[in-house]
Amino acid sequence: MTLTRTLAGGAATLALTAGMALAEPALIYDLGGKFDKSFNEAAFGGASRWVTETGGTYKELEMQSEAQREQALRRLAETGSNPIVMTGFAFGDVLGQVAPDYPDTKFVIIDMVVEQPNVKSVVFAEEQGSYLVGMLAAMASKTDTVGFIGGMDIPLIRKFGCGYAQGVKAVKAEANVILNMTGTTPAAWNDPVKGGELAKSQKSQGADVIYAAAGGTGMGVLQAAADEGILSIGVDSNQNHLFPGKVLTSMVKRVDNTVFDAFTAGEAVEPGITMADLSNDGVAYALDDNNAALITPEMKAAVDEAAAKIKSGEIKVHDYMTDNTCPAASF
Repeated sequence: MTLTRTLAGGAATLALTAGMALAEPALIYDLGGKFDKSFNEAAFGGASRWVTETGGTYKELEMQSEAQREQALRRLAETGSNPIVMTGFAFGDVLGQVAPDYPDTKFVIIDMVVEQPNVKSVVFAEEQGSYLVGMLAAMASKTDTVGFIGGMDIPLIRKFGCGYAQGVKAVKAEANVILNMTGTTPAAWNDPVKGGELAKSQKSQGADVIYAAAGGTGMGVLQAAADEGILSIGVDSNQNHLFPGKVLTSMVKRVDNTVFDAFTAGEAVEPGITMADLSNDGVAYALDDNNAALITPEMKAAVDEAAAKIKSGEIKVHDYMTDNTCPAASF
C-alpha cells in the first residue's frame, strides 16, 4: 500500500480558516492502480482537476491487496483526512464497519450504498449509458453480432451488459449479443491477456463490435479488437484516444466529477445517496475527434433521441441491480 501526498506545482500552502488548518481530502484507489486508463484514472482526473483549480493538496493510497482496505481507511481517518473518497463497490462492507468509529470524518464511496450518517454514496445509472452505446454498436455492426466482456462476475457488471443488450435489441431485434465475464475473483479486473483471448473468441463467433467493462482487463479487449480489425467500446473514462478510429465510443461515468465535488465540499460533504444518470450528465457516450468518423449524423441523432426519451421516462432501461434478470440477453 502506497501513501502519497499530491499538490499543485512544487509547493503546498495550507489554507487556514479561523486559524485552523483545513483537513486534507484523501482518495483511495481500487486494485489496478490510479493509471488503469479506466475507473481509477477517472477518479485521479477529478482529483487532479481539483488540485489545478484550487492549489490544494490531498493524500492518495494505492492498495496492493484486498486485505488492505480496512487498514487504508483507518490510516487515513486517524491522520485527519476529511473527506475520504474511495473508488469501488468492494469497499462497502469494510466502510460499514469503519465509518461508525470515526463519526467526525466524512466518507464518500463510489458504486456502492453504505447507510451511515457520515457516508455519501454515489451510484451511477450504468445501464442508461450502456443502452446508448449498445445502440451505436448495433448500428455500426455489419455482422449483426456484437459482444460484451465484463470483469468480475457481479450484479454491477451484469447491469452494464444487460443495458447494453437492451440498446442493441432496440435497434436490431434479431441481433446476437455475446456476453462473457472474465472471472469470479478480483483478479478479473486486471487480466488483459484473458481479455484479449475473450475478444478473439467473440470475433470468431461473428462479433465485430465488443464493449469492455472490465477495468484493466479491458485494455486487452481494446488491443485485441484493434489488432483483429473490429471495433471496441471503452468504459468509465473516455478511452477513444487509446486506439483512434478503432474505438467506436466509450461509456463514460463521470467519476471525476464525483471526486472533484467531494474534494471541493471538503468536510461539508452531505451524507446520503446520489444517483448519477443521464439527467444530470452522470453517464454519457463519448464523441470526439478520435471516433467522429465512426459515428454518422444519423447514428448520433438516433442515440440523442433515445437519451432524451430515457430522461423523460418514455424509455425504461432495465436495471439488473433491482431485478436480477437480463431480458434482452443471457449470460
